[in-house]
Amino acid sequence: QFKLIVENPEKPVASGLQVTAFVEYYPDSHEDLKDRLLLLIEDDIVDIPLLGLIPCCYLETESEINFGAVIANSKIISREISIANHGSSSGTFKVSYDGVVLLNIEPTCGVVKPKSIKTVKVDICTDVPRIIKEVIKVELEGHGCTEVWIKAVVVEQVLKVLGVSCGNILECINFGTVYFGSSKTEQISLYNESPEYLDWVAVLEDDAIGGEMGTDLQRSADAVLQDFSLKNRTRDVDVSTLILCIPNEGTLLPYEKSLVTLCFSPKKFKRDFRVNDSSPKQDYVLFLRFEAVGNKDGYLQALMNHPHHTELALTGSGLPVMLTFNPGPVIKFMDCFLGEQTQVLCTLKNESESLPVTFSFRKTAHFNIFPEKGKIKKKSAKDVIFSFSPHQTGTLKMKQVVDIIGTGLEKNNLQVSKTKSFHQIYLSFIGVCKSKRKNILFKINPGITPMISNATGQFVAGDAGQCTDTAPVAILKSNQTQIHTHQINRNCKGDALTAFPNDRAASIRPSEWNKKYRTIFTKTERYNYIDPEFSYTDCERLSKEAHKEYYRDFISNLRQHRLQKDAARQFSIYNNSVNIGLKPAEGLMSPKISITDLYKEKLQFKMLPLDEKCLLTSRKLAAIGSKSSVKEIWTGLCAMPSSTQEKEDCSLTLTSKQLHQILIGPSTMDFGDVCVYSTTARKLHIINNLLVHIWIQIEIEIDELQQTSPLSQVVPPLTKTHIPIVFETNTLGMFKRSFTYTINNQHIGHVLVVAKAVSVELELSARELILNPVPGYLAETEFRTTVRMYNPRNYPAEFTWKPVITDRGTAFSIQPAKGFVEAYRDLECEVVWHPGFNSPEAGEFKLCVRKGNTIKLKCFAKVTHHT
Repeated sequence: QFKLIVENPEKPVASGLQVTAFVEYYPDSHEDLKDRLLLLIEDDIVDIPLLGLIPCCYLETESEINFGAVIANSKIISREISIANHGSSSGTFKVSYDGVVLLNIEPTCGVVKPKSIKTVKVDICTDVPRIIKEVIKVELEGHGCTEVWIKAVVVEQVLKVLGVSCGNILECINFGTVYFGSSKTEQISLYNESPEYLDWVAVLEDDAIGGEMGTDLQRSADAVLQDFSLKNRTRDVDVSTLILCIPNEGTLLPYEKSLVTLCFSPKKFKRDFRVNDSSPKQDYVLFLRFEAVGNKDGYLQALMNHPHHTELALTGSGLPVMLTFNPGPVIKFMDCFLGEQTQVLCTLKNESESLPVTFSFRKTAHFNIFPEKGKIKKKSAKDVIFSFSPHQTGTLKMKQVVDIIGTGLEKNNLQVSKTKSFHQIYLSFIGVCKSKRKNILFKINPGITPMISNATGQFVAGDAGQCTDTAPVAILKSNQTQIHTHQINRNCKGDALTAFPNDRAASIRPSEWNKKYRTIFTKTERYNYIDPEFSYTDCERLSKEAHKEYYRDFISNLRQHRLQKDAARQFSIYNNSVNIGLKPAEGLMSPKISITDLYKEKLQFKMLPLDEKCLLTSRKLAAIGSKSSVKEIWTGLCAMPSSTQEKEDCSLTLTSKQLHQILIGPSTMDFGDVCVYSTTARKLHIINNLLVHIWIQIEIEIDELQQTSPLSQVVPPLTKTHIPIVFETNTLGMFKRSFTYTINNQHIGHVLVVAKAVSVELELSARELILNPVPGYLAETEFRTTVRMYNPRNYPAEFTWKPVITDRGTAFSIQPAKGFVEAYRDLECEVVWHPGFNSPEAGEFKLCVRKGNTIKLKCFAKVTHHT
């Protein structure tokens, strides 16, 4: 079966040349052949073996597929088995599995071409935590049966709260006692103990059972129960201002830890004026929940569990600053003269039994304090000296501000903690500075009017000349007098100033160079001598005015900058979604509140747009959810963003906190028992609690869900809608597959669809019937009764009653003999026994359901025989 085709050379083969020989193989039997070929090279013999093999397949596959560690999120995950054919002919394979864990194996059989690879997809469902270790059998042609192990570890997604220093699991953080207005921070670690990344968000439970806000837990139960005003007053309090979580959202990689800072800032709640607030301490008990961002099955009342969350209890107490001054708060100093000093010793006492206090006195004119700042331990006192050093005469009343220093957070940067004043105490300082009396001796004017004199020029103080440096010029509007006015000067300008006659000493120099002075009587223009050595030139006057203008502008710019800075500070205080930078009620009159309004029940918490930096609370989410649930829309929604606003909103990348406010579910849609060839729909609820539009797109590649429509919707803000998911199958058995959806074409989610495809079925109210004579009819003339058929399925059942005929025949009939029973409905059938000669008293029917079950019904006639 081997044939050699060659032409042997007659002459030796030179170096560099070759001789080609062909060996042909023509098998005529289905077996492998062996032979040899002898090659003679001068004196050497080379033996070349020849092998003739028939074409065959050589299949092999891997022995194990390991899914690794995955989280239990009700998702269908797939892996592939590779079946390789290294042979020269095609080979067949067959996969078999008799377990219940693996959902789908496709294909279960097939042909692998030579030198190629065939893949088989294996699906598992991560619905419950468990360890999967299953084996499937693969029959390979020419290789026998091979076992392939399928392994996976399905774990629950766990988010743990750990201590930073110890690393232990934390269940409670006690902030201790903190002054009202100050802050105290604690750090924790969030640990993602799962093999996949985790988007988390913090939610403060302000309506949890066991929570307390502003209650003194050391008081008696009766006193707390009677104080209902505090409970009503704290109902509308934004608890997110008491507890800060930085950050309050984020993403954790597998087995990653993240540092989170918790800040406790207690605020004092004012009780009703009827309640005796004898206890200054207020205790707080709050619960902070760290949730994984996902579907909210609990809110949508689905059958699945809530997303995994970790709860952390937060406890702390608020205490007011109890710093007393003795004497105080009004401190009066002894009267003193200018240049003297008086002192008052004041004792500062810290009445608090648990916290020290740090104080600082602000600087005040005319008063000095030593020491200006300090720290007083709990239940301790410290002496401070107040000094009164006046710089002017008179009664001086000053308000002294005492700053209480503590730790707080920056308003613009909540992650930065700094020491600042969180409380102020005001003292009143009152001091009187008296002037010293000075005796002045007057002497008679000898007749010559001096440079300075009194109104009459008679008495002059002896030391008055040393108290002045300029000669006063008596001036008067010239147009107000016409006494002895010279005729030439009758029409003098009205702005000319008139000098008194005793200002002659000042006439040698002008008081103001650009003003004219006239005498008081004749209105003659006075001569003013300008001394060139002492007067300013024009350039000097211009330079002086330029300097004045420069400093006027400088001071004006400083004032303008200060006003702008103050306006920016005021704007930052009110820059939120409610006030939008405007000071509330500025310029508005306060409303008049009657006494009855004080006791009215507080209004429910009003829904406000959530700030991006604000911590989520359960009451806020419930308030927004209730508003979104009322506004339900199921028709008229756009499939794609059309307007400019919709396009802008639907292109946003949402944060974990925003995704937490979008409810899409249930995450597991259980259709239950569904008849084949029937169509069943369930609602996929979509609730948008955001103030922007969102775009939902559903991707379905499953044949059983192809009737679902629409697959794309733009959901308006604060709106609830739904998409009907339609299930239809022609195959009996368990169905468990998942489909995915995207939010804004970026954020991916999935929904698990579970159903059990069953055949049509009918149930009977009884399997055996006993027929009695009908009252009012002659005995043994007619026997009747009824039997009820129930259709528990979602598809109409077509039935037919078939009597079982025996040798004696049958005397029973049933109506209706055939028909339909609608889904979830029932139908009553009447069974009649017709008595007669040799009529059998027992009979049997078969209830045959088309493409469904078959039930036997036995009937017995209760006949009374007379003797």
